[in-house]
Parts: sequence; structure tokens; C-alpha cells
Amino acid sequence: MTVRKLVACAVLFFVIPALSGCWYAAAAGAGAYGGYKAKESGYSLQNPVTKDGAKKDETK
Repeated sequence: MTVRKLVACAVLFFVIPALSGCWYAAAAGAGAYGGYKAKESGYSLQNPVTKDGAKKDETK
């Protein structure tokens, strides 16, 4: 194995675990942005998700 390949493998070995936390931050940011846009469009975050002002059928 050449020195160049060894260095490349070592860099990948240390960089990939360091970047794994970034995926969680990106997913959280995407979820927050989606919630913001949904609220902007008139949807409220409740169970079930409905649009504000929509009539609900409460038959049980």
C-alpha cells in the first residue's frame, strides 16, 4: 500500500465519524423549516394535522 493510499484511508477514517453529527443537524433543520412552512400555510401541529378553520367530524 502506498503512502498516499494510507493517508487517504486515515483521513476517511477520521472525517466520516466527525461528519455524522451533521446529518442530525441537517434533518432537524429540514423538519423545522417544514413545520414553519406548514404553519405559514395555515396548518396546525396537532394530532391529526389539520388546516386551521377546517371543520372536524367528531363522530365516535
